[in-house]
Amino acid sequence: MVAFSQMSCSEKETLNSAENLTISEGFKNPLGFYDANPTFSWQLPVSELNKSQSAYQIVVASSPDLLPNNADLWNSEKQETNQSVWIKYDGKPLASRQKAYWQIKYWNQDDEVSQWSEVNHFELGLLKNSDWKAKWVGLDTAKDSIRGRGKVLIHKPQYLRKGFELSNDIASARLYITSKGVFDVSINGENVSDDAMSPGFTTYDKRIETLTYDVTNLIESGQNTIGVELASGWYSGRLLWGTTPWDNTISPKVLAQLEMTMKDGTKEVIVSDKGWKGMTNGPLQFAEIYDGEIYNANKEMPNWTTNNFDDKDWAKVEEAEIDNQIQLEPKRHKTVQNKIELTPQVITEKDGAVIFDLKQNMVGVPMVNVPMKKGDTLKIRFAEMLSPDGTFYTKNYRSAHSTDYYIAAKDGDISYMPKFTFHGFRFVELSGFDTSKEPVKNWVTGIVQYSDFDDNGRFTSSHDKLNQLQSNIVWGLRGNFLDIPTDCPQRNERLGWTGDAQVFGPTSMFNADVYSFWASWLQSVREAQLENGAIPWTVPDSRGNKIASSGWGDVCTIIPWKIYMRTGDIGFLEDNFAMMKDWVAHHELKSKNYISNMMSFSDWLQPHPENGDTKGDTSRNLIGTAFFAHSAKLTAQTAQVLGENEEQAKYEALYKTVAKAFDEKYFDETGKVKGVTETQTSYLLALAFDLLPESKQKNAQANLLRKLKDADNHLRTGFLGTPLLSQVLDDMGEIDLIYKLLFNETYPSWFYSINQGATTIWERWNSYSKKEGFNPMNMNSLNHYAYGAIGEWMYERIGGIAPLEAGYKVIRIAPEPREQLKSASASLNTPYGKVSSAWETENGAFKLSIIVPPNTSSKVVFPEIVANEILLNGVSLKDNPDIELLNTEGNHVEVLTQPGTYSFISKIK
Repeated sequence: MVAFSQMSCSEKETLNSAENLTISEGFKNPLGFYDANPTFSWQLPVSELNKSQSAYQIVVASSPDLLPNNADLWNSEKQETNQSVWIKYDGKPLASRQKAYWQIKYWNQDDEVSQWSEVNHFELGLLKNSDWKAKWVGLDTAKDSIRGRGKVLIHKPQYLRKGFELSNDIASARLYITSKGVFDVSINGENVSDDAMSPGFTTYDKRIETLTYDVTNLIESGQNTIGVELASGWYSGRLLWGTTPWDNTISPKVLAQLEMTMKDGTKEVIVSDKGWKGMTNGPLQFAEIYDGEIYNANKEMPNWTTNNFDDKDWAKVEEAEIDNQIQLEPKRHKTVQNKIELTPQVITEKDGAVIFDLKQNMVGVPMVNVPMKKGDTLKIRFAEMLSPDGTFYTKNYRSAHSTDYYIAAKDGDISYMPKFTFHGFRFVELSGFDTSKEPVKNWVTGIVQYSDFDDNGRFTSSHDKLNQLQSNIVWGLRGNFLDIPTDCPQRNERLGWTGDAQVFGPTSMFNADVYSFWASWLQSVREAQLENGAIPWTVPDSRGNKIASSGWGDVCTIIPWKIYMRTGDIGFLEDNFAMMKDWVAHHELKSKNYISNMMSFSDWLQPHPENGDTKGDTSRNLIGTAFFAHSAKLTAQTAQVLGENEEQAKYEALYKTVAKAFDEKYFDETGKVKGVTETQTSYLLALAFDLLPESKQKNAQANLLRKLKDADNHLRTGFLGTPLLSQVLDDMGEIDLIYKLLFNETYPSWFYSINQGATTIWERWNSYSKKEGFNPMNMNSLNHYAYGAIGEWMYERIGGIAPLEAGYKVIRIAPEPREQLKSASASLNTPYGKVSSAWETENGAFKLSIIVPPNTSSKVVFPEIVANEILLNGVSLKDNPDIELLNTEGNHVEVLTQPGTYSFISKIK
């Protein structure tokens, strides 16, 4: 049956079509998509005609020629709703390889209909293991017995190839490919993609991601060759000392399936099988994430991925069956790419080497173009900072050798960029080049690599150091979002530490388009969860530990809720609800009488700890009990959104029970901490998570202020306490104090690291000082995003943009200017479009300019400094029909605005 779109005579196509059509977590026209049941989202174009949507219609077809009137897969018909995001597909079942085309039109608030949108599409990848006819192939590199530090087996890189012949002309071709390890693939001498470190890092004993490439233009009638370079990557090697739950003695392997449709309609399939050949004595002799690469140009094999190559001396590969206990699924977020190029700003010579300063701590690889003598070895070293004497500071890399080597095969200029490793660095040191040549800056380019997302928001202000802090937050994000959210990118770690992720997640959503990134990683968190509900410290769980930590494992409740609030995607809560419940059950398992006894890293790296412990002074059990209650509360809130009324009541009651136990155990009648060390974080947890009766809250707030005053109004918080500091003080109305803490110049503070030259967020508040040098501890990353969590408050309260309803359906615009700043602005791409807020104080006036996207509304709260007489576009508020006055009394004037652009001005009191 074919459904037809009906339009009454009174309906006129006068509105511009919908824009920014995407499916699921923000994908536009994806190839090899992971989800056969996607959701659809779009944005209304900015127009005086578009305040809100009253209805929509989606049509989906197997061919663009069937749109819009003969959609054979789904016709939603006209749906009377203002929902324009996360509309679930409700058509015919979709299968692997299927390509679908879709359009949408909408009706505005006046029931005027838009034009049909442009046709978008998506093509599914191979969704089931049974779709694969290929076998895992590779060489037995375990027998080489190359041992790295700690006697860990290091597998030699492999070169694999297959020649094949086609008798017909090709119409279309798809290469489905993945690896146990990381790969780079070419066809007929042409690189298939610009991806780096593919396919990425997952819990390999549960799921391996696959990639799909359109290779139609690379394949010819007649002879063809496919070639794959393969290295260990995250799959095997020294990743956290080789203690993986999967067997890293198994050699890396590749799985490839090339499916072609010929112009005469016939099909051809080339698969990885025992007919492939391989060798390990190519130019790339060594490749390891922690330690770097060794590339010997003398072993280069020109044209080895083309037909004009003789592989008679290559060995036959080993073949292994697909294990149906490990799911092969299309990659659900974008691959790592070369995103930015940095040019050295300064070069210096020292002890026969040349040091290139990029002036920005970054993550990725160098592209080197240097003169060499035949047989010489170029040594490429990296450092995040230099010691005072100008030498490389690499103690913080610990056992990560983090050095690349290039052995020259001829005299002259060479070009080299590492392929299967990455480094964290600001400085690059070269030695072993032709010393008769004068070093120049263009010998080195810093290639910044991270998962291929775009910036999502912008924050700037009139204060240089605050702008530098924003830059440091963004660069910390770039450096640690390399396929998974890592703790650090440079030392022998680089793992998905869950505690770091949960504190930084909200800030990352303001700065970058990383919804699909988080959704993918949360799938790994679900896969890593143990049968008793525990969440491992790192995900993917490369350590195989069976112990959870409070505040770290709570990533599985905090991130789903926080990201739901920023996207409005109920499906994300549906995906993670079972995990949330199992984690709360684990909290209960690790408690007695609702008081936690869970292991915890506690308030990690709290400054000035009295006990000298990296875990800080706040009681482990107090922290665990607080997070037990908080996770129960978030699970109750999730149940409410999902309409699970019984579950909501259950977890709401549990939250209240745990909160009561927390209060009785750790707080006396005056609202003061008892029985354990009194810390800033102990009060922050109690207040942020609403764990105290109303009768104690004011006193607890006063005690928090006392603890801050005792510290000369400096923070004494670590990883868990710091993100709560601004939230709690803001709720208390202590905006001046937050500004004081934020703008402190002395240790511990955000500006302290900037004063010492930081260009990223540091692991420790005092990782380095110009006076005392480097922190002597061996954990001293200079690129660690956790303390960048302050960025959430910068966007929401200095810039002034926050969601009042999930997904920014209703936006709060409530900037809080103070004397430290003359101006600030923030903008953000919400699911409904761009919102912005920009304010300045000048000549006794406060000016606020905002943009509210279509199909939303905003509540604008003017700061206390503003006089009640506010003009909008030169007209008094009370005389303006475009807004609704909500409150004109007290300290804050509040108005409700519809979509549009607004300019407010008022005198400062």
